[in-house]
Amino acid sequence: MGTHIKPHSRRQFLKTTAAACSSLLLPGSINAFKRKEPIRLGYLPITDATPLLVAHGLGYFSDEGLIVDRPVMVRSWNILIESFLTGKFNLTHMLFPIPIWMRFKQKMPVKVLAWDHTNGSAVTVKGDSDIHSFKDLGGKRIAVPSWYSMHNLILQMGILSQGLKPVIKPQSARLAKDEVNLFILPPPDMPTALLGNKIDGYIVADPFNALAQVKFNARIMRFTGDIWKNHPCCVIVANENFINNNTVLIQKAMNAIVRAQAWCIKNPKETAHLLSRDGEGYLPFPKDVLRKVFEDPEKSEVIHPDWDVARIGFQPFPFPSATRFMIDQMKQTLVEGDTLFLKKLDTSLAADDLVEDQFVIKAINEMGGINQFCNCNLSQPYTREEVIEIN
Repeated sequence: MGTHIKPHSRRQFLKTTAAACSSLLLPGSINAFKRKEPIRLGYLPITDATPLLVAHGLGYFSDEGLIVDRPVMVRSWNILIESFLTGKFNLTHMLFPIPIWMRFKQKMPVKVLAWDHTNGSAVTVKGDSDIHSFKDLGGKRIAVPSWYSMHNLILQMGILSQGLKPVIKPQSARLAKDEVNLFILPPPDMPTALLGNKIDGYIVADPFNALAQVKFNARIMRFTGDIWKNHPCCVIVANENFINNNTVLIQKAMNAIVRAQAWCIKNPKETAHLLSRDGEGYLPFPKDVLRKVFEDPEKSEVIHPDWDVARIGFQPFPFPSATRFMIDQMKQTLVEGDTLFLKKLDTSLAADDLVEDQFVIKAINEMGGINQFCNCNLSQPYTREEVIEIN
């Protein structure tokens, strides 16, 4: 089961891989449930979507008796959000702050079901840039994928830690030495904008950091998982009404997704191949770019080797401490638009209202427990302390 698979043998590769992982199969899942209407999945072309794509590619949804259309790739977060709200997609991944904004500002019935992945993002600059840490960002232009993103939160945490000031100004505006200008770019546009000197850097999900490293000799300034240890980034979301009307379906979908996460942890090279255009073509990138994501970061790029943090990880449980930290940070983060709704939120109540974790807990327990996914406190397996370090 190597990674050098010819295109005509993709299906055999998937069958062989799935068979090799039969020990991960959840009890009673095969042909246990049928739904006539297909489930529709949406995603961006980023590695954040990996569990959804792997669950589809290896037939884990089918093993649960679910009919799932091939996931639909879209270009931007705005398109994904609009498609989700209009019912085009039943399940999708979203940047964690987005459903917070949707539920409490827009009053939309969205629920977070699980973490899709951990870490998986970085601040990227040109290889010959004079930017080596957050203190070097004064007077620079940095792109983020969404105002409501973990990327914006962590970037501004770093900026403020150095006494700098995040601002939102036109790209052509003159900046003071202590100002860092932030603006939105869709992830696919970021590497070329950096290459063309339209921006000084960007913070985004992989593989757009790895792509710039491989193709443009760009440099990782800092991995986000090197700042907030094993942080959530994208989460699995569904409409609350859809969940309530399809609890059996949701449980089976979560079984498949959690099973896919376990497979990804054990098979990083195979994951890169499956997703790549050399494999099943879910992501429009060659496997050499994706393998850079799924394999360990270079030691020269890591600040905290003692943390033993992967460039991208797959831990599905939505730890409440992280949700609370996310909401509190959002209250302090500069974005365009009205943020009064955040100031009115009771953090603990909002965190409890946003997340529906019963399905993912059941799936994790049937997989053998959360220790399959992380080195957690086994006496209190569904609690943790958030670890942040910026320097």
